[in-house]
Amino acid sequence: MTTRVSTFPLRLPVSLKAAIEKLAEADGTSMNQFLVMAAAEKLTALRTAETYFADRRGRGDLTRTLAFLSR
Repeated sequence: MTTRVSTFPLRLPVSLKAAIEKLAEADGTSMNQFLVMAAAEKLTALRTAETYFADRRGRGDLTRTLAFLSR
């Protein structure tokens, strides 16, 4: 199975690029692979947080919360 990919130019501050290159080398990956994994991890974290907070919002009780806060 072949994964479709897209390319685009990315502007990075020189210091950030240098840090990513160093970390990617220490990780034994290319800078591209390092950035792909970092983006995937960030997406997963955000989606997990969205799901968590959506679930919590659905269980919330505004009246009880305000009563608790007014103590």
